[in-house]
Amino acid sequence: MKKEKFTPHSAFDCRREKRKFSMISVYDYPTAKCAEEAGINSLLVGDSLAMTVLGHQDTISITMEEMLHHVKAVSRASQYSMVVADMPFMSYQISSQQAVENAGRFLKEGRADAVKVEGGNQMAETVNSIFSAGISVIGHIGLTPQSSGQLGGLKVQGKTVDSAKKLLNDAISLQEAGAFSILMECVPAKIASVINEKLDVPTISYGSGPSLDAQGLVGADILGLFDLFQPKFSKRYSEIGLEIKKAFRRYHDEVISQKFPYSDNQYNVPEIVLQNFLSWIKNN
Repeated sequence: MKKEKFTPHSAFDCRREKRKFSMISVYDYPTAKCAEEAGINSLLVGDSLAMTVLGHQDTISITMEEMLHHVKAVSRASQYSMVVADMPFMSYQISSQQAVENAGRFLKEGRADAVKVEGGNQMAETVNSIFSAGISVIGHIGLTPQSSGQLGGLKVQGKTVDSAKKLLNDAISLQEAGAFSILMECVPAKIASVINEKLDVPTISYGSGPSLDAQGLVGADILGLFDLFQPKFSKRYSEIGLEIKKAFRRYHDEVISQKFPYSDNQYNVPEIVLQNFLSWIKNN
């Protein structure tokens, strides 16, 4: 069977047919290529790369140009996975025109298939403008790291009746504005399940329980490449970070002990070439 590109329509098909789909946050060509070859349906180039790749203390420091750079790399690796570009802080908040222009850059220059915007009801008009421009957009509610200062930090959202009501209203507003999917981050599983039942569009869980249509994790967390902190909802499927450290340590030790490079790692020339070269040096 010929493999087909995963698209927003594919996500709707999954929801209608009660099939799950997968998402991973990745930021570079080799990792994206591995993810696609493993069958991951959607690749989110998240602004989390500000922390996991660029070493910032938060996600708000990253720029449009930096995001575009990584979106381009992931898109080059993706033939079948749906590539979603995360719109960075202050790339869409100033005006709807700014939001449409930057979203368009992610598609035109970055070759992304869709964009993601953080925020609830207050972002509905912006989401609608992006949608009206013909750009597929995912809404993001719950823990929205770009506005974590207003939320009191990186905390679970929807733990009270009032906050749960707000999340539901936010999700419905974004759906009505044209978002083809709603990503919920760090929402209690049972609250997320109720919200999911009230929506018509596909839903994506980043730490919001098993009932949503898709599950998403940060690739660096899956691989054990980021160890400053580990969200409760993430799972390490490997410890690549430890293996990398071991490999670098072995290399370092072999350099210091003068074992590396081995003969197999060296380029050679015929002895006559060497002797003629030495003779030339001696006579000049």
